[in-house]
Amino acid sequence: MIKGILTVIDETFDSLTAMEQRVARFILDHPQDMVHISVQKLAGLTQTSEATIVRLSRKFRCKGFKELKLRIAADLFVPARENAEFQQVNVGSPTGELMESVAHNSVKSIQDTLAILSAEVMDEAIEVLSRARKIALFGIGASAVVAEDFKHKTARINRWCEAGYSGDMQAIIAANLTADDAALCISYTGENAEVLHAMRIAKRNGATVISLTQLGLNPIAEHSDIQLFTSTLEQNFRQGAMSSRIAQLYVIDLLYVGLVSRDYESSLASIEKTKRAVQSLHPGRESDSQNN
Repeated sequence: MIKGILTVIDETFDSLTAMEQRVARFILDHPQDMVHISVQKLAGLTQTSEATIVRLSRKFRCKGFKELKLRIAADLFVPARENAEFQQVNVGSPTGELMESVAHNSVKSIQDTLAILSAEVMDEAIEVLSRARKIALFGIGASAVVAEDFKHKTARINRWCEAGYSGDMQAIIAANLTADDAALCISYTGENAEVLHAMRIAKRNGATVISLTQLGLNPIAEHSDIQLFTSTLEQNFRQGAMSSRIAQLYVIDLLYVGLVSRDYESSLASIEKTKRAVQSLHPGRESDSQNN
């Protein structure tokens, strides 16, 4: 179950239909009123239908309107964090202010992603990756950097990963996947055509597809078997891209730690083995790779 339902509603607002946005806007503006309101009254206040409200509830991964109200009530009991708004990074600001803003936004991106991640879905993704014969990694541009980080980490624990950073290479890797394999598809927008093409090939070959995208409706999440989300962070000055990368790396670290925990003794042995192998290349000094 995704946590932080008010965050989910806020961040998926633009992807909703006009009628659904009426309901969502009322919820965001009057969350306290939602605890005791009936579906009939909400439909009247928003000039929508009961069917629209039920459909919207299910879109937010709730079984129905009752569960939606319970999750809103749970959100209201969570104390608001100080200075919780995303801070703009303004060109020409003093260096000290830039340092504070970037640090704040990076922390916020992790906190917001934690609020919307589901432990159950994360467990499912870790289990699939743990069982996979081979893991394919698909990501373009900034997402390729995140994919490379995961590839490096999993190489340390003797996991077979193949990463494609171009459309052609992703398609080639996907064409050779089987039902014993998994594909991790990384795209902040969830709309990258090359990643989407590769994941469709992977699915046709029977591989289990895991997506890592921003929260909301998008083609890559829609066509994947397991959906992992980061919070929606795009802002001006590309600060969204900076913070979204931090959020993606946070999820990658969760997957890696989960894999290590699943097979701790073997993973630890592999980490030590790879550490010694790299150190033997540079006798007398610590290996940089163990910290990367």
